[in-house]
Amino acid sequence: MSFFLTRMRGTWLNFATVILGSLVGLGLGKALPDPYMAVTLSGLGLVTLALGVKMFLAGKEIAFIALGIAGGGILGTALGITPRLESLGDLLKAALPFSSGSFTEGFVTATVLFCVGPMTLLGCIDDGLTGKSELLRVKSILDGFAAIFLASTLGAGVLVSAFAVLLFQGVISALANQLKGLRENESLLSEFTGTGGILMIATGLGLLKIVKLSPADYLPALALVPAFVYLADKRKNRSAESNPG
Repeated sequence: MSFFLTRMRGTWLNFATVILGSLVGLGLGKALPDPYMAVTLSGLGLVTLALGVKMFLAGKEIAFIALGIAGGGILGTALGITPRLESLGDLLKAALPFSSGSFTEGFVTATVLFCVGPMTLLGCIDDGLTGKSELLRVKSILDGFAAIFLASTLGAGVLVSAFAVLLFQGVISALANQLKGLRENESLLSEFTGTGGILMIATGLGLLKIVKLSPADYLPALALVPAFVYLADKRKNRSAESNPG
């Protein structure tokens, strides 16, 4: 119990800001006419797209990112990640009295948006290892504002996504000791960030209604790309040891 209170403070804050932002957004959504909500959603899509491009440019080994995205997409499709998330969203929509409209779309979009990115990984590892939550505090503020805009247009599914954030970030914090190598390896982190950028770009394009993508299907890439980098680094180290001259 002490772990959840002392080593997940940043995650609890993130959970709270998504809830609060969603409640504000739901209130605004009832007050704003449809054209204003459409402009709001497009604006968030543009910001998400720009952030995704910035993250992608942090990657240095584009080949690893490309392989990871392709392999992750195949694996995610085989596992049916998007249909499973949508089915969960539909079940929640049927079970909750306040759900309506684009509930499932809001739930899936917000879950991917709030759980992808280096701040999630690094913040949860820091929180789990040391109890420091500075990164998650910043993320909490950003997610809270994003929740306002998303909930005002996509509805209560964004509110429920806060529980997915709590679960996902809680698991990362609990596995912080096993994942701390990612925190300390610059090349792993840069390619992870670049891969997350691709998922953000896909989310932004979806919010802008430019193309219908399923960013959730590419989530396995976030594990595949660091694995590729790790294996490549090990191969280089073995090669350097066998050829010291």
